[in-house]
Amino acid sequence: MCGITGIYAYSPDAEPVDRALLDRMRDTMVHRGPDGGRTWLADDGRIGLAFRRLAIIDLAETAMQPMSNEDGSIRLVFNGEIYNHAAIRRELEEIGGHVWRTDHSDTETIVHAYEEWGIDCVHRFRGMFAFGLWDARRGSLWLVRDRIGIKPLYYTQRDGRLLFASEIKALLQDPRQKRAVHDEAFFHYLSFLTTPAPQTLFDGIKKLPGGCWLRIDADGRMTEHRYWEVWDYTQPLTGVPDAEIAERLLAELRTAVKLRKVSDVPVGVFLSGGIDSSTNAALFSEGENRPVRTFSIGYAGEYQSYQNELHYARQMAKLVNAEHHELLLTQDDLINFLPQMVHLQDEPIADPVCVPVYYVSKLARDNGVIVCQVGEGSDELFCGYPHWKRMLDVQAKADWPWLDLPKMLAMAALRLRKRDHRIAYEYLRRSLAGQPVFWGGAEAFTHTEKLRLLSPRLRRAFAGRTSWEAVEPIYQRFQAKAWEPSALHWMTFVDLNMRLPELLLMRVDKMSMGVSLEGRVPFLDHKFVELALSIPTAVKTRNGVLKSILKQSVRGLIPDELIDRQKQGFGVPVYEWFFDRLGAQARKDLDEFCQQTDFLDPKAVLGHFDRGEGSKVWYLLNFALWWKEYIG
Repeated sequence: MCGITGIYAYSPDAEPVDRALLDRMRDTMVHRGPDGGRTWLADDGRIGLAFRRLAIIDLAETAMQPMSNEDGSIRLVFNGEIYNHAAIRRELEEIGGHVWRTDHSDTETIVHAYEEWGIDCVHRFRGMFAFGLWDARRGSLWLVRDRIGIKPLYYTQRDGRLLFASEIKALLQDPRQKRAVHDEAFFHYLSFLTTPAPQTLFDGIKKLPGGCWLRIDADGRMTEHRYWEVWDYTQPLTGVPDAEIAERLLAELRTAVKLRKVSDVPVGVFLSGGIDSSTNAALFSEGENRPVRTFSIGYAGEYQSYQNELHYARQMAKLVNAEHHELLLTQDDLINFLPQMVHLQDEPIADPVCVPVYYVSKLARDNGVIVCQVGEGSDELFCGYPHWKRMLDVQAKADWPWLDLPKMLAMAALRLRKRDHRIAYEYLRRSLAGQPVFWGGAEAFTHTEKLRLLSPRLRRAFAGRTSWEAVEPIYQRFQAKAWEPSALHWMTFVDLNMRLPELLLMRVDKMSMGVSLEGRVPFLDHKFVELALSIPTAVKTRNGVLKSILKQSVRGLIPDELIDRQKQGFGVPVYEWFFDRLGAQARKDLDEFCQQTDFLDPKAVLGHFDRGEGSKVWYLLNFALWWKEYIG
């Protein structure tokens, strides 16, 4: 796990690469790579690559990047891990013709795999990765992001040059990079708590979507290609008994966890006591000759909006004989962390869970662990959220054209118990427009709420537009390729393409790397994802039980008490804290922001305070603090 960056001056009229600038870009990411840094610059000054290292696999100096092939015609900077690199290396050794300089570096495996198979080598990689690869023979720079989008990759193009990096703050080191808000990205941010790829909140800076590569040729031509679409790799398990599916799931997950134990440094597990983290801990402990190290976060005090799960985590830790560590957070921990959180995020990730993710990562790193397994992805693959169950009910009613649609949607929305008529109206509006009612697992404001929140300038700019614009391309891909275009498969697919890569996985990446810790996600191993999306909807929703088939697969591996207990997400008691000092600070910060900028309507912002809507205030506060840090 590392920080990568580079500059390609492809135009003959562009200024040669400034090594001092490249070094500054590199060293904004020391937290991503505290174990050393290096820069390579081509003799003609047209291309430069730089790297910060967090040594995980092959700790020797020979594994340092940027890395080249034998004749220097290929140069690579790579962030991530290729878990099956040893098998690929054996295959390349059998083919022959490759000179190896390292003992077992996965980076060098990428270099020689590209030599052998070209960019199609990405199909052989099982892991998480973002890399920049320079092919001197073709005069082409390749930017590649892993299938799911676990690792970030940002870029900007201007003045005959392309700059890329693992973090936006590296790109901001270029004095010619303007600092301005991308208004359309902000419009979508108010819907999704993050910005959908390829946009970022910075005007002129983009992020590469998961499962895609981008090639920049010597003439400046840019070609983007989606190399992985999950539906191309599913094999429908229609008619297969549930027991067999459950066995296959557990076997594939066991492989995914085993692969993610590959490391030359200590590895641990984030443990909440839920099904996903407990399964990680149980599978990780198999075959180990020393205790697995587990890490849990709770909160000092009792809160109605969030109940500590530490007793469940302790139960699982004891079962696997773990070396268990815990930390209790307070409101002060959140408030004190806010400036650092905003700096690490690069662009707002308006999920308060960033706070406990940072502190549990720090807890692990402070106890000598450099890699941790996390449970992201399971709920999206197997319908693990109670809210999803209710949304399936809403969609089912929306699909009954012979009924009184407005009445049915209103009744279904009332079951959600929150925002009542506002949600009912939003779902009705979507349904009448022929759109699915579910646009993602993390929606902040309805369309009507957004229009009230926007300043008059932005209200005029986005008149007649909605954030369906960001969702529709994903929906078109779904309709074109899904073998079973069910409502549940749509919900999984849209979250695989938006909420997971740009919100949940970025909160893991940015917060864990903020303390120089690598996070690994076994449930998002692409082979496991392909298997999960081969399962019919009826199997996943059997008897109305959340995660029905996954629970069947892990029963006997972890205690029934943990499997059958009520679902509780990894949360933060922001509701109560907004009635305390956090709320007072947020009111002050947002008041100043509204006075200094022209993005939000101050009265609408105040209305969310008056109604005690702490989560919505949090979304706005994140944007305001980001603007102050990076734009203002």
